[in-house]
Order: sequence, then structure tokens, then C-alpha cells
Amino acid sequence: MITGSLDPFVVVGVLAFAFGLSMDYEVFLTSRIKELHDAGASTTEAVTEGLARTGRIVTAAATLLAVTFFSFMVGSVSFLQLFGLGAGLAVLIDATLVRVILVPAILGVLGERAWYAPRSLHRVRSRFALSES
Repeated sequence: MITGSLDPFVVVGVLAFAFGLSMDYEVFLTSRIKELHDAGASTTEAVTEGLARTGRIVTAAATLLAVTFFSFMVGSVSFLQLFGLGAGLAVLIDATLVRVILVPAILGVLGERAWYAPRSLHRVRSRFALSES
């Protein structure tokens, strides 16, 4: 049972972990989608195939992280119990809500506009010989 006051570090720590983990998952997912789009797939096909290809890997990683964080709740230190609960829920919410619903919905609404880059960025890429491959 969790007793006592809520340490502000728990809230900040959980938010920082959730943000960091969500960026990791989303970069992995969107990079796969971008690779498929660059290979000639439409945005809808790229999103569908990207989700299918990364789904098992991201789900397994999220499950392992969530179980690890939830295991913190077994201890007797209330700070770690709160952190484990918050971080575990944040990982599960991110892996389901954000990866499965929000990213595909936003890319679907944006369509081809999702891949827009300003001209200045194209100039920087060509000047410094940067490529995506």
C-alpha cells in the first residue's frame, strides 16, 4: 500500500521517462514508415506496412519495460512504487495509444503533406552532402 505524500520528482521522472521512451518508439516506427514511403509506397501503404513490420518488436519491448517498471511496486519504498506504477502505465499507454492510434491517424490525415520539408532544409542537405541512406 502506498502512503505518504507525492514527491514532485516522481511526476517529473515519469514524464521524462515516458517522453524518452515514446520518442524511441516513434522514431523507430516513423523511420520504417519513411523508408517504405521513399521506396515508392503511398502514405497509407507505408503506414500500414510500417505498423505491421514494427508491431511485434515494439510490443515486446514495451511489455518487457512495463513488467520491469511494475516490478518496482513489489518493494517497500513508496517512491519506487509510485515511479514503477507511473512509468509502467506510461509505457503501456504510449505503446498502445500513441503508436497504434495517434501516429497512423495523424499521418493519414496529413497524407503526402507529412513528408514536406522547407526549401532551406533541402539547401542545407545538399550543401553538406547529407543523405537519408
